[in-house]
Amino acid sequence: MSESSRKSLDEVLRTGVVRSRDFIWVIVLSAGMAVLSSCAVQRGVELPVLSDWETRQQVLGAMSDWGFSGRIGVSAGEEGFNGALRWHQVNDGFSATVSGPLGVGTLRISGVGGRVTIIGADGVETELNDAEADLRAMYGWTIPVASLRYWALGIPDPASPAVTEVGENGQLLSLEQGGWRVDIRQYREAGGQPMPRRMNAVNGDAKVRLVIDHWSFF
Repeated sequence: MSESSRKSLDEVLRTGVVRSRDFIWVIVLSAGMAVLSSCAVQRGVELPVLSDWETRQQVLGAMSDWGFSGRIGVSAGEEGFNGALRWHQVNDGFSATVSGPLGVGTLRISGVGGRVTIIGADGVETELNDAEADLRAMYGWTIPVASLRYWALGIPDPASPAVTEVGENGQLLSLEQGGWRVDIRQYREAGGQPMPRRMNAVNGDAKVRLVIDHWSFF
């Protein structure tokens, strides 16, 4: 945009008066901003109708490319933190970024199959043989890494038995699995269907609180 056109636009914004020679620039700029805005929106896919518990388990359990971002709070004994969590799942592989833990910085956890690794703030990569136990030993707190991908979706981990409580609408309310008690306290629409928004998980003195702000389905 030329300097004269920029000054014309500034005058329009300041006075609210649009002269005929300025009108075309206002229209062009508005259209340009709309295009840029639409490009910034992440395009995803809509989920099929999750009408009952069986359908919800089948559809969500079969998804191959999805993710979420939100906030996480973790505590165990006197250790814990509140931070941000980003999770991306592709088939049986995942990558997660946990940022904000006081004194820890940003942690990057990834896994495929049964292999899980973590990269700390110092850039050192460590393979976790038992993710939950190793995180507790390293940092004093833990996250249910193996099952979180399923619990976040509102379904049990198919790798082990689970006791579930399901509402009349086919949405998971709570489950007990692998020593953890999980309660889903709120659902919110994402991908056109109700998806978990708030979740609490407890295992002894280990507690995890998750708030999912944004879902992405591909």
